[in-house]
Amino acid sequence: MRERELIVYKEFEKEEGSLLHDMAGLMTYYREEDCEKKKAAYLLYDCIHRLLEMAGRHGFYGNLWHCYLANLLVNNENSYSRACEIRGEIQGTINRAVLHDIVIFKEFFDYDFSDMVSVLGVEGFELITDYIRSDDESRVYNRRIRDRICELAVRFTKNHTPEEMKATLTEFYRDYGVGKFGLHKAFRVVHREEGAEIVPIENIAHVYLNDLVGYEIPKRKLVENTESFVEGRRANNCLLFGDAGTGKSSSIKGIANEYYEKGLRIIELYKHQFQDLNDVITQIKNRNYKFIIYMDDLSFEDFETEYKYLKAVIEGGLEKKPQNVLIYATSNRRHLIREKFSDKEDRRDDLHAGDTVQEKLSLVSRFGVTIFFAAPDKKEFQNIVRVLAERYGVAMPEEELLLEANKWELAHGGLSGRCAQQFIDYLLGRKEDACL
Repeated sequence: MRERELIVYKEFEKEEGSLLHDMAGLMTYYREEDCEKKKAAYLLYDCIHRLLEMAGRHGFYGNLWHCYLANLLVNNENSYSRACEIRGEIQGTINRAVLHDIVIFKEFFDYDFSDMVSVLGVEGFELITDYIRSDDESRVYNRRIRDRICELAVRFTKNHTPEEMKATLTEFYRDYGVGKFGLHKAFRVVHREEGAEIVPIENIAHVYLNDLVGYEIPKRKLVENTESFVEGRRANNCLLFGDAGTGKSSSIKGIANEYYEKGLRIIELYKHQFQDLNDVITQIKNRNYKFIIYMDDLSFEDFETEYKYLKAVIEGGLEKKPQNVLIYATSNRRHLIREKFSDKEDRRDDLHAGDTVQEKLSLVSRFGVTIFFAAPDKKEFQNIVRVLAERYGVAMPEEELLLEANKWELAHGGLSGRCAQQFIDYLLGRKEDACL
């Protein structure tokens, strides 16, 4: 087969590319007179094994060979796929080069293995042609993307020409993107010797803004800013501050889930990783997605000076911040940097005390939108408990429910949405134990 003739779709991950190379080699080798049939059969068994392992990791089902090929195509980041992500079909000579490659991939999709299996005497090949998954989870993709790749594999088999297959693939790029940024919602940063690597978070919590009870005004401000951003209008960096357990981090997870379909991606970055921030921005600034760099629980002690570096990166350096990047942060502190009463004493000896104050306040001023999440009062806390109890099917008289909730919050951190959720989780756990 002609996998070495690929022009655009050429660079694959080592393990995935080796499977394509081995299968393509078998398609030619098994017919040759000098073919060592036992050796070829062992190689085919090994390919079957690798396809089954892939099914376990990715949750694929149906024809695993077709799913594998579809997965290669949707993950291959090249000049064509990156140009088409979120935008769709493009013009230019690159289309002819891509069509050349799709002709080869269509040969792989249409290949009939029956003769090879018969000649080599291999048993069990049918295991990968109609595979039924053992569970409903995927360790690599969220369930929706996993299903879309499997559905794409089926659509490819129904395309009668390479042109139709290319159009189907381009449509996928337009709707979902390509590679790790297209197929995942959220990412973390890992520092390597060669620089920062943006790594997918494979199991993000399925939290939506409607799951957060109350806080309608803060949520509305967050939604307005985020929608302006994903729709290509002017938007601001955003600081969510307030009491612990009030839903700041949950709100960020909520927008990651709700705006994924519109091309929004979240990259989580911690304070000790600020040296990688420029590298991260360089990697994402020319992509067609909208990126929020998310800093959770951001705050600085008065002796920590990393905030000065963050200020320059957010706004103030020579290089303009890309239009597809915003920074969202959560903090329990309104001004991010710790201030003490002793600072007032120190300012008596400071010739320019006002400058010192401005230096400490200048970081928070880089966030154009600040949203306050206040701890609920007793009435609001009880309403959160009622709503959560109904949502999770907790059967308990309301008077008893609220009495137990009041006892719980007194012993577990006070009035907050987090405390209410922990109380409901406690009731659900006790109910499950009773059923054992």
